[in-house]
Amino acid sequence: MKRLAALSLVASILSLAPAALAQTTGWSAYGGDTANTRYSPLARIGTTNVAQLRVAWVLSLGSLRSQESTPLVVGDTLYVTSSHGPKHVFALDARTGVVRWRYSPEVPAGIEQFTCCDVHNRGVSYANGKVFVGRLDGHLVALDAKTGKEAWKAQVVDYTQGSVLNSPPTIAKNLVVTGFAGGEFGARGYLVAYDQDSGKEAWRTWTVPGPGEPGNDSWKGDSWKLGGATVWGIGSYDPKLNLIYYGTSNPSPWGGIARGPDSSQYGPFTNLYSSTTLALDADTGRIVWHYQSTPHDAWDYDGVNELVLADLPVGGQTTPVALKADRNGFFYVIHRQTGKLLSAKPFVPINWAKDVDMATGRPVEVPEKRPKLNYRATDVCPHLLGGKNWQPMSFDPQTGLVYIPSLNLCMDMSGSEPQYQRGKFYLKFDAAPKAGPGGHQSEFMAWDPVKGQKVWGNPDDLVWPGGALSTAGGLVFHGDIRGWFKALDARTGKMLWEFNTGSGISAAPITYELDGKQYVAVVSGRTFTIPLFLGAIGKQMVDATPEGGSLFVFELPTK
Repeated sequence: MKRLAALSLVASILSLAPAALAQTTGWSAYGGDTANTRYSPLARIGTTNVAQLRVAWVLSLGSLRSQESTPLVVGDTLYVTSSHGPKHVFALDARTGVVRWRYSPEVPAGIEQFTCCDVHNRGVSYANGKVFVGRLDGHLVALDAKTGKEAWKAQVVDYTQGSVLNSPPTIAKNLVVTGFAGGEFGARGYLVAYDQDSGKEAWRTWTVPGPGEPGNDSWKGDSWKLGGATVWGIGSYDPKLNLIYYGTSNPSPWGGIARGPDSSQYGPFTNLYSSTTLALDADTGRIVWHYQSTPHDAWDYDGVNELVLADLPVGGQTTPVALKADRNGFFYVIHRQTGKLLSAKPFVPINWAKDVDMATGRPVEVPEKRPKLNYRATDVCPHLLGGKNWQPMSFDPQTGLVYIPSLNLCMDMSGSEPQYQRGKFYLKFDAAPKAGPGGHQSEFMAWDPVKGQKVWGNPDDLVWPGGALSTAGGLVFHGDIRGWFKALDARTGKMLWEFNTGSGISAAPITYELDGKQYVAVVSGRTFTIPLFLGAIGKQMVDATPEGGSLFVFELPTK
């Protein structure tokens, strides 16, 4: 009976995250696998020996400011990017850090003015001997993985309208799929797929419907032309369903008066497909289903946060789901084949909405918490940075828990009616931040997606925690704004080890194994632009650590 129980447990774990468990030594995708679980089955580093971790080697990334790259490891080569363009793409010996090649593209001077939220780059994607990287100048580039030479380059978007590429594209069969930023500049969003070999465009899907397309009537007048709903985050891919999953940004401008009635009674003016989760056919780009988490958004509650794919017990039946910790403060569980909403629970303090109507899928708003033209909503929770920002979470099939770098900020915010100028912010920023309930500004937490409740949490009096990595060694790794890189017990949240990297960490770590040795790697380099939006809280962030730019790789001592 014990043997049967053990086999049943193994089968259960395999069903929860098959793609993650196929990842045995390297880290070949941004999220560790196409499901974005950020879970590794490696266990040589565990709860009993993690305190012995030491630095194996360090690489200077050659730039300061806002380092957000997740390294990839394919074979024995590690690929990592710097900020500012990226200024560099490095290919390194994953054992020693010795540089094998470096790609350093020329990026136009003054490009910072066309970026909303800094000059970061979140890394590369890999497929079939090529490394793919998005650039701030609006290009997607394919590099030969062995030499770093350009294989092809495609212009995705004109960056001078305020649209840049800062996240790695999604790999699906023979295609590479990307979006771009620009929701604060009045860009109209789309996703575009390219053939991996030739760079030829395969399909393009607009995320703001034009005339004659379903959803165009959800926009007032011609507001769709500057509607935002850009796709600047990370995609997921389910090869069995052949579906790509992405979240979209806020509608543009932030003020709702340009796009509809500027009211909680927005009627048909939901502004599709802004602040929405999309499932697209990977071959054609056709939208198979959508779920809009914040209709007629007036808070800048982007829906761009990553979708983590898992198979979970829902109503006594194993169900394919997509998990999302949304910026609006709700944790969503969605049937990833049909788009049916299965659960929506607050994971941070929320008061802009009472709950989510499970019949309609729409939030039940608190009207006085909606910013409007000539009306200032006070003490709105969460802040526009969200209950969680871009920093990725991790799902551990051993514990069944999701590990979330959550934020705990609130705000006072007014609506506005800005005038559009190409290449300039299409918004009037008027949001005063403050710490949320309890006084702490963030909390790294473990969340049970089935029960819809927090299991444990580690509050922090400063904001901007780093992304998460969970492992079969019973560990969760993450960094913080002070530069501390931490290893926690995955079941209790107890800190087992920490190391200070000298600059803030927002990027998510990875782990890989070569020659029987397990390594853990993380990029360090404090955010620069985000503090500018946060007043006194931003000054605390700047005072916590200087800017930086390094890749740290850790190992256990050799016996």
